[in-house]
Amino acid sequence: MNRSDLKNGCVELLNALQGVLSLEWDDRFETTVAEFSVDNKDRIREILERYLGFVWDSSSIKKAPDIVRAINDDLDGLRPRQLFFASDPDQEVFIFCAWWPWGNGESISVRFAPAYKNPSGSQKAELTKLFKDLLRV
Repeated sequence: MNRSDLKNGCVELLNALQGVLSLEWDDRFETTVAEFSVDNKDRIREILERYLGFVWDSSSIKKAPDIVRAINDDLDGLRPRQLFFASDPDQEVFIFCAWWPWGNGESISVRFAPAYKNPSGSQKAELTKLFKDLLRV
């Protein structure tokens, strides 16, 4: 995935999520974040599986590509019921989403961001800005 692929992937994902999720920027993890009721979990999971076709849980993440495991570690790892979605992690740039059900059983948070295999500092900053602009956060 290059810059134009990232743009196209974000636009498609954003269009699918429009009216479903309200995204905000989270400086803590440098991702977008949205919360939703578990009543919408099937609908949102279907969208994520369609646009981010790779998914791991707390037991399968051990077999994920190195870049996915590294990002997961940066996000404090997966706990039971949490998921990690990604577009093709073999690409130089891809989109990921962390799916975190809340302890109250009523809400779920999702965090989206682009991932880069070997970016320079300026490339990462440029692609992160593009991602934020595309997702309007």
